[in-house]
Amino acid sequence: MISIGIDVGSVAAKAVAFNGEKIMATAIIPTGWSPKESGNRLLEEILNKSQLTLDEVHAIVGTGYGRVSLDFINKKVTEITCHGRGAHFINPEIRTVIDIGGQDSKVIRLNESGLVMDFLMNDKCAAGTGRFLQVMANTMEMDVSQLSETAGDAKPENINSMCTVFAESEVISLMAEGASKESIAAGLLQSVCNKTYSLVSRVGAEDQVFFSGGVSQNPLLKKYLSDKLGVEIQVSDLSQFIGAIGAAIIAYEL
Repeated sequence: MISIGIDVGSVAAKAVAFNGEKIMATAIIPTGWSPKESGNRLLEEILNKSQLTLDEVHAIVGTGYGRVSLDFINKKVTEITCHGRGAHFINPEIRTVIDIGGQDSKVIRLNESGLVMDFLMNDKCAAGTGRFLQVMANTMEMDVSQLSETAGDAKPENINSMCTVFAESEVISLMAEGASKESIAAGLLQSVCNKTYSLVSRVGAEDQVFFSGGVSQNPLLKKYLSDKLGVEIQVSDLSQFIGAIGAAIIAYEL
């Protein structure tokens, strides 16, 4: 029996095929302008990768902001619940999940069964999200994937504003004043770390902490968060798929 989880985020749409014990296949595509169109393309891709027809799929669960656009799913589940279940699948000892996506960030506290006990979400603006880093990287004429490597061990500049518009002006001013790209990149990652830390401190970090979402692939931000929290934060090659994994697990149980 195979189930599928689909997580349509603001930047990327992810899918996972699950057989009750392990991940059979994963797929990821840009969400683009139409979550519905992306969801349909993603379904076709995950079916091809897992060598399945739709009739052979037990159930499909959708999550993420674009889940409302998917008309082929059996159930819609919030990303909070799906991230909890997905992180628990990766490591049952995880009790806190930090998720930084394209346009929101969240901190989730779990119990020993992977069920959500508490959470806090920043979805009012792009502060501290992947979109924030993308805009800042574009301002410095680099790809967002280069921020960590560029920053290296440079001393971070103080980026005081977390508003994307004001922070962009601040970065331009720092560049005009002769600040190095290395120190600005470090400052941007440090500012996201500080914003995330404020969320974590309000929910409380318990025991083992897991970092999910596309931004989790930034090693320097992971280091900054680990140092700030005083714990070694865990990441996985599947960190960006955690919501889809949780959705697939829930689908399997339908």
